[in-house]
Order: sequence, then C-alpha cells, then structure tokens
Amino acid sequence: MHNFDFREGELLLIDKPYDWTSFDVVNKIRCLLNNQLKLKKIKVGHAGTLDPLATGLLIVCTGKFTKRVDEFQALDKEYTGSFIIGATTPSSDLETLIDKTSDYGHVSNEMIYQAATALTGIIQQEPPLFSAKKIEGVRAYEMARRGSDKKMDAKEVEIKEFTITDIQLPMIGFRVQCSKGTYIRSLARDFGKKLGCGAYLSSLSRTKIGNFHLENAFKIDDFELMINQ
Repeated sequence: MHNFDFREGELLLIDKPYDWTSFDVVNKIRCLLNNQLKLKKIKVGHAGTLDPLATGLLIVCTGKFTKRVDEFQALDKEYTGSFIIGATTPSSDLETLIDKTSDYGHVSNEMIYQAATALTGIIQQEPPLFSAKKIEGVRAYEMARRGSDKKMDAKEVEIKEFTITDIQLPMIGFRVQCSKGTYIRSLARDFGKKLGCGAYLSSLSRTKIGNFHLENAFKIDDFELMINQ
C-alpha cells in the first residue's frame, strides 16, 4: 500500500463489472479513498466510458493524474465480443428489446469475412442514438428514450483490425482494434446492414487501451480488499 500516492496521482487499471456504469466505478473508488484512507475531496476520473453492459478495462485516474485523462482517452482501444445476426434492437445492444427480426439463412462464412473487411480501415460511423453524445445540448440517450429518432452526424473513425474469431450462427465472435471514439454498437449495426439481415451487440469486453492490458487490471473487490488492508 505504501507505494500508492493517490493525491499526487495514480493511474488505476480496473476491470469494470457487468451492469456497472463507468461513473459507478469512479464513485466506488472515490468512496473507498474518502472513507478508508481519509483522503477527502480527492479528484477521481475515468478515461473513456464503457457502456453498463460491457465489461473490461477502465482507466481511472486519481489526484493530479486526472489532468491526464484526455491523453489516455486518445489511445487506441481493443475489444472482444459477439454479435447476434438476424435481429436488431433500438440501442444496437441488449439494453433495449429486439424490434425487428430477419432471416439470415443466406449468410455464408465468406459473407461474414467480407463484411468485416469492408468495415476495416478509415470509415464514416454514425454514433448510436442510445449514447452519451450530446445533440443540441441534450444527451442522445435521453432523446432516444423520449422517442426521438433524430439522426446523429457521422464521423470518421479507424478500424485498424476486425477479426472474426468464432461463427456459430446467429452468434459471431470478433476482436476489434480501433481509434478513440469508435462505437462497437454502431459497428454491430453496420455489420448487420452489410449482411442484409441486421445485427446487434450481445457481449463486449475492452481488452486493451494503448499498451495497458485487461489482464493487469484490478477487480473491484480486490482493489477494495487492498485498500482495507
């Protein structure tokens, strides 16, 4: 414990649990530092949001390191996960219920690999409407929940690697390396369009941010145990 100086600044690698928001993780760590170590009014922030239904690597900065959040946020990311084809949801993941199903009997392995190749490189990507991006000052997901179908402006992102790791239809496993600002839910949606049958994101884990690896991250329980000791 004596190696940590949370007020001077620490970069913590946390394995975000399923169904936690990124803010939940920040809040938990802030509470632990406040209550257990009596570090009142300490700054804690995260570098790059993960959706509640995603797990994996979250960079949390404390103290003076919170000034470096943008630097870490700008790093490339790596994700693994799975798509379900033949169906869509409004949020393009499991946050909302299936709104449309389509036959995927025409989809071959070759088509799957071709779709991944077509979505590799520098692409124009429209963020999902169920996202934290702001439209005219309002969070997109708030507008979406009110029934708005206002389109988001597409932006340029880079998919550096898009590897198909498993095919057990309707499930397709993948690994993606991408630039900051890439939405994997949007990639699922666009992948489904390429196949002509729709798709949504059924699982997601962030495995790398720059040279930081998930395997070196703290589980929340382990971090709490360490602080309490």
